Amino acid sequence: MFDSRLALASLSGESDAQWARNAETHAGAAFLGGIAIDEPSRRAARRLVERDREEFLPDEPLAFIECELDALDDAPIRPGFNVRSASRAPIREIAELCREHDAIIELNAHCRQDELCAVGCGETLLRDAHRLCEQVETAADTGATVSVKVRAEVPGVSLPDTARWVEEAGADLIHVDAMDSESVIRDVADATDLFVIANNGVRDGDTARKYLEYGADAVSVGRPSDRPAILRRVREAVDDWFEAETEPAAGAGG
Repeated sequence: MFDSRLALASLSGESDAQWARNAETHAGAAFLGGIAIDEPSRRAARRLVERDREEFLPDEPLAFIECELDALDDAPIRPGFNVRSASRAPIREIAELCREHDAIIELNAHCRQDELCAVGCGETLLRDAHRLCEQVETAADTGATVSVKVRAEVPGVSLPDTARWVEEAGADLIHVDAMDSESVIRDVADATDLFVIANNGVRDGDTARKYLEYGADAVSVGRPSDRPAILRRVREAVDDWFEAETEPAAGAGG
């Protein structure tokens, strides 16, 4: 999926190509965005900006995404784009673009702002698995690599069940904000064959190792993604973990 098992998680209004470039020596993947790609989600994003939240609101989201991916074509980091949409049609266009750039399209079922939930985006999709799976199918049908960003601790939502459903719909990855329920990573990893990225509170080697012990295939860093010292120690811990996992057992061999 990506070589270094450290990813950068999207930060609304901040995670662009330059942000990814600044951390390309530490991370194996960077999820740009999130970005609203249809009119309902863009309307919600404008309301968020009115209350001083940073958002990407280019006039042409598709052109913006293409420009950002072009800027990373020669980067030693696999890009992804976290997108928010209440409808399926624009997802196909973005997915096709991501496929052309060997980028990951990440469907946002994570954001919990009232404005986004009111138009059917973000966390609302976690409560409506049928619509979420429709979005996954739309993206996967293009041949793109598909990730779904989710969060734990949503009442009435079983993340292991959700993981199974999106896997059947064609997803390749699930990016889990564990909130204060770190062990949910184990439940999700046990439920599916999806590539599991664990997110939330990854600041040091101990936290990264805990998520990997629970079965995560990678970890992601959010807010501290612009702090090289944090990225360096998380990367070292992740590399050490996977090196130890692949070392032959003592006495093995001919």
